[in-house]
Amino acid sequence: MATIALTADNLEATIENNDIVLIDFWADWCGPCKMFGPIFEAASEVHPDVTFAKCDTESEQVVAAQFGIQSIPTVAAFREQILVFSQPGALPEDALAQLLTQLKALDMDDVRKKIAEAQAQAELHGDD
Repeated sequence: MATIALTADNLEATIENNDIVLIDFWADWCGPCKMFGPIFEAASEVHPDVTFAKCDTESEQVVAAQFGIQSIPTVAAFREQILVFSQPGALPEDALAQLLTQLKALDMDDVRKKIAEAQAQAELHGDD
């Protein structure tokens, strides 16, 4: 599967309608982004069960701001509509493959349980 262009218009639907979404935040002027692009594209061909999305931070500044992107490239990953990974820096091919393996192996019931526990602790301590 090829990558899709992630925009403010399709962001919500992309995350809601796909089990795993991997996002590459990039810009045309960014050298490391240009080096990472082919790696990201190649992985999209190997993992058709994952939605690969590219977000141009120049044309989609609102989306980049929503994610707090301060450095590019940044890779973010959603699994079952939960942001489970976000890291700046271009990933080497093997690190991207390892990330995809880990995303697919995540126990999402455990992830949701840990989120609920953290929220309960925050409420207990009066944090919002």
